[in-house]
Amino acid sequence: MSNKNSIQYRRVGDYLIPNLILPPEETAITLGKWGMMHKSYLEKHNRVLFSLLLAEGKLYQHCAEIENQARDMFDTLVEQMKEAEGVTEQLKADNQMEWIQKMNNIQQRATEIVCNELIYT
Repeated sequence: MSNKNSIQYRRVGDYLIPNLILPPEETAITLGKWGMMHKSYLEKHNRVLFSLLLAEGKLYQHCAEIENQARDMFDTLVEQMKEAEGVTEQLKADNQMEWIQKMNNIQQRATEIVCNELIYT
């Protein structure tokens, strides 16, 4: 069944349900850690934007852009923090446990910054 707007309907009991078909989504996009975190955040906390991007077929493209920005930001932050705190390859050679502790701390702080600036916005 259809109407003058050429929307196709199917009858379910006494109701006419529109046969809505979403535009094709880019399936070749593989999301990493950051993109999946952003997608999950949108799905749970920003349903309007999530639904809009999904309906337009741009959800994965949007999340892939956030993924790239987040990865670049994370790498830059880690390098800047390493330099500012004197975490070097020499420290790694001299005291591996201290180097690991400092790197874990730096990576955790960089992750928190990226999440607050990009992922959860």
